[in-house]
Amino acid sequence: MRKAAMIVMLAALIVTAIPASAELQNVQVGGEIRIRGSYYSNYVPDGNVPGALAGTQIIWPNFFLPNRPIGSGAFNGAGIVSSFAWDDGDSNSLSFVEQRTRLNVKADFTNEVSAFIELDEHDIWGEDFRSNYITGADGRHLAGTGDVSIYQAYIEANEMWGFPLRARIGRQELSFGSEWLIGVQDTAAFFTGLSFDGVRLTYATDVFSVDAFYTTLVEGGINEEDEDVSFAGIYGSYKGLENITIDAYWLWVRDARSLNDTNFIAPIEWLEDIFSLDDYDVTNLHTVGLRGAGTIGAFDFEAEAAYQFGDAGQQGFLFKPFLYGDDDAEFDGLWGANLEVGYTFDFAWTPRVYLGGAYFDGEDERSISFWEWLNPFDSPESSVSFNRLFSNWEYSEFIENTDLSNAYVIRGGVSVHPTESVEALLAISYFKTLESFSEPINFSVGGLKIPIAPALSFLDEENDDELGWEVGLYVTYHYSEDLSFQVGWAHLFVGDGLQDGNFSAGNGLLFNGGTGDDDSDYVFVETKLCF
Repeated sequence: MRKAAMIVMLAALIVTAIPASAELQNVQVGGEIRIRGSYYSNYVPDGNVPGALAGTQIIWPNFFLPNRPIGSGAFNGAGIVSSFAWDDGDSNSLSFVEQRTRLNVKADFTNEVSAFIELDEHDIWGEDFRSNYITGADGRHLAGTGDVSIYQAYIEANEMWGFPLRARIGRQELSFGSEWLIGVQDTAAFFTGLSFDGVRLTYATDVFSVDAFYTTLVEGGINEEDEDVSFAGIYGSYKGLENITIDAYWLWVRDARSLNDTNFIAPIEWLEDIFSLDDYDVTNLHTVGLRGAGTIGAFDFEAEAAYQFGDAGQQGFLFKPFLYGDDDAEFDGLWGANLEVGYTFDFAWTPRVYLGGAYFDGEDERSISFWEWLNPFDSPESSVSFNRLFSNWEYSEFIENTDLSNAYVIRGGVSVHPTESVEALLAISYFKTLESFSEPINFSVGGLKIPIAPALSFLDEENDDELGWEVGLYVTYHYSEDLSFQVGWAHLFVGDGLQDGNFSAGNGLLFNGGTGDDDSDYVFVETKLCF
């Protein structure tokens, strides 16, 4: 609360610098309609979990995992659950049409002042139909209530005090570099968009630019003085080299929401203090990184590396085999990297070939030794992997939604332009887990895994680390400058690492295993109109 109040005061100070005599000069209206129909095969489990975990299946119930810090909540929650199937005999195909509609207005005033407001709505077709054809009942006044939201709304002032300084105050998108860590969440399927509430200052010249921003992700309310989640950073770019940009940045996520494993009476709370139990630090995730991108002749490149450190109380809170989680959890020097190098040929169809890779540090500490299993006072150890933050990079159509971690990727492909308005891309990727999960020692009967010694959870065997191969073919047709169509197909060759399962989704916190090893296909058709 205190930091949010300070940033509001800063915003108010900046606003007072805007001349009061600014007059409306111009109004622009714009927007976008984007519609995509998607189909996945062998992808979603039939599901055996009710309620909040509907759409998932239990792979390993919690009573097969005593004492093991899985990361599913108190007493390991429901156990290890998965939202993936990889099984043509025990899965559902997933098909839906999603639509995002955006409408914005920009008002330009004198003295380099402007205001921007954008409304948007993301829906799945059929969510808001307003009538019941069976009874004829018309629910038009109830359907879709509250779906439209204010996606962006900010005040902007440029050339402040005669300097190349810009201030943007309010709800706004943040996009830096290639959006590898900070983007707008509009890639591939589930393009919901992402905006932030806060203040951004930009000092930009022809040679360099520096951005500083502070945003509030969660307002904690008035129950505690400091219970907010905030995201801040400094991002600098150097453009003094021809066709090359070099970036450096520091990003900071601070989560001060209160964490309590227990709420016992005072004497027991006093004992917890003595034994350093239930004593979580504020989560502070620091990310520092470097990026270089540009073109050299026919070559182009995109390279970025980032290092993360800090306290990880929110992650440690999840790893509770019994009552208490890991209140010493840390982002313990985690690395992430992304690289792509391409070459464009100067002949018919201008083919471009590229080769790239990505690395996301991770750990899996979910196994325990005999002595840890035997010791009832053993402190659980969390498994913390590289956090993708607000990435807009999606390396797979299947096993992630910009949240792949504890894994590395090798990829390549070729794109061509048969005509000025048509582009085709063939992409191939290989995925592998860095630290594999170890499942209880078991034997299989008809595809069902049966633990040999369920209570002896220290007896385990390491899963395979090969997640699989993915191939994709995409064709984009630009009908005009404003209207485009795209069709795509992707096929996932499921590896043993997906059949067994590993924690590589959800920034290394979600399980990707299924009940089979059947491949999956994804097909989509999309159209987009910008105006």
